Amino acid sequence: MKRASASSVLHSFAPIESPRAQVLILGSMPGAASLAAARYYAHPQNRFWPIMGELVGAGPELEYERRLDALRAAGIALWDVLAQCEREGSLDAAIRDDTAVANDFAGFLARHPRVRTLLFNGAKAEHSFRRFVLKPLARSDLRLVRLPSTSPANASQRPQMKVSAWREALREAGVAVRGA
Repeated sequence: MKRASASSVLHSFAPIESPRAQVLILGSMPGAASLAAARYYAHPQNRFWPIMGELVGAGPELEYERRLDALRAAGIALWDVLAQCEREGSLDAAIRDDTAVANDFAGFLARHPRVRTLLFNGAKAEHSFRRFVLKPLARSDLRLVRLPSTSPANASQRPQMKVSAWREALREAGVAVRGA
């Protein structure tokens, strides 16, 4: 008989903020590797930092704090939709929506009035935002864009297709990106 393992209450990180922020990139909830390292996108197979390196100079070859500085300098803020939830393992599909508590987006957006575009790192982040945040937030001036997840679980898309989608979305949000 297989023993069911209990899911635990997980807590996300504080946002990476900047007064220059014009775009907010949102994940759903940090995975196990990120929680253990206390860093956004810490799993070595996650494509987030390689993509940010190619587009805005915030690549994995830099120390973590320097990556965050590069995001801030580019006008990018980083956060997660959920402040807490229960989940077994790291997969977004394992997040128990009945335990989900959203972060304070009204407060964040009040502190960052230049942010007009929210980029969702995958479907679960967008779904959670629309389910738990959008209606109570009552903001119609935000541009919401779902992008291909950078998670290693999303291996169905070629890396260059992900880079292209992220490049276009950042460019449309007013971020100066590298490359064609």
